[in-house]
Amino acid sequence: MTEQWWRERYDEIAEHGYKLRPRYHPKWQPSWLKSGKDFYTVEDGQPTIVPMDATRIQDNRQVMLKKVLPAEGPPHELIINQLFSSPELARAPHNHCAPLLDVIELQRPEAQKLMVSPFLRPFNQPQMQTFGDFVAFFTQICEGLRFIHERNVAHRDCTANNIMLDPSGMYPNGFHPAKIDRNRNFKGTAKAYTRTQRPPVYYFIDFGLSRQYTSRDVTDEPLLGEDKSAPEHRSRRRCNPFHTDIYYIGNLVREEFMNKCYGFGFMEDLISSMTHDDPARRPRIEEVLQTFARIRQSLSQAKLRSAIISRKAPWVFGVIKRARNSVRTVKYVVSRRPAVPEPFTQATTRERMFSKWKGNV
Repeated sequence: MTEQWWRERYDEIAEHGYKLRPRYHPKWQPSWLKSGKDFYTVEDGQPTIVPMDATRIQDNRQVMLKKVLPAEGPPHELIINQLFSSPELARAPHNHCAPLLDVIELQRPEAQKLMVSPFLRPFNQPQMQTFGDFVAFFTQICEGLRFIHERNVAHRDCTANNIMLDPSGMYPNGFHPAKIDRNRNFKGTAKAYTRTQRPPVYYFIDFGLSRQYTSRDVTDEPLLGEDKSAPEHRSRRRCNPFHTDIYYIGNLVREEFMNKCYGFGFMEDLISSMTHDDPARRPRIEEVLQTFARIRQSLSQAKLRSAIISRKAPWVFGVIKRARNSVRTVKYVVSRRPAVPEPFTQATTRERMFSKWKGNV
């Protein structure tokens, strides 16, 4: 989907209450032609990678727009999103599926539906600072996957690129969609809080490969998403997609944390079982949560508050990071902030997110 596609639909999208950035206005003229600045230093010089960002005109809230892809058969992504954003499930405590806020139906020059979702941020940007950050993250995504699996839905692409965090607490003033370390007007650094100060909620996105079945005891043709390393995909034979979801989460932890950082030995046995070569020998998500609850209970406060150090970081950088983390930890302990930064309740967070959007879905 090219930038020209969005420019041609700028006005109709605005009629539905959403405004694209100035770069996509039909009469846009590059600001750097007059200012003499380099294009990459100004706001309207920043292109957008799909999905498209926009602003809700009513309240200036940042959102994302994603095209419902044409396909033979039902639009699975829209159907699954509508399921988890239905009145019965939208505010469920452990629903970690990104809310579907609205569906725009464009008519010009051809019919096209756009899904509107919250403006989210990659789950590991900024990087997690402490093991408590990781514990909160892993707990939430496993609770979210259990919620999905309990409805007999397999995500089928629950990989690193499809897990996000709600930045509304950590980044109260927002940030630029193309350069997420910059503020919205691209004139400075985005103001940010740590996870301990403003605990985020993590969400699954991108249900384009997801399917709902009659039970979890099924097999289906493999659909290759971002992570193509699952052993069952090598044979290309039918397999149980729920078992593959378990592999994806386990492999995410292995690749993004255990292989990159020190100190994750406490996860080795669980991740080994989640990524077992024999899919049938992997635990169900309920068993993963039970095992992780015991692991979590075994971790000391000192461990939870200790800094996560990259394996690639020079020795001196690790020393500096630990020293800075120690200073922050003293402040957090004095202010009685918990070692595991969890939101008060997921239901409260989703209620806040939906409160201004009732009746739109």
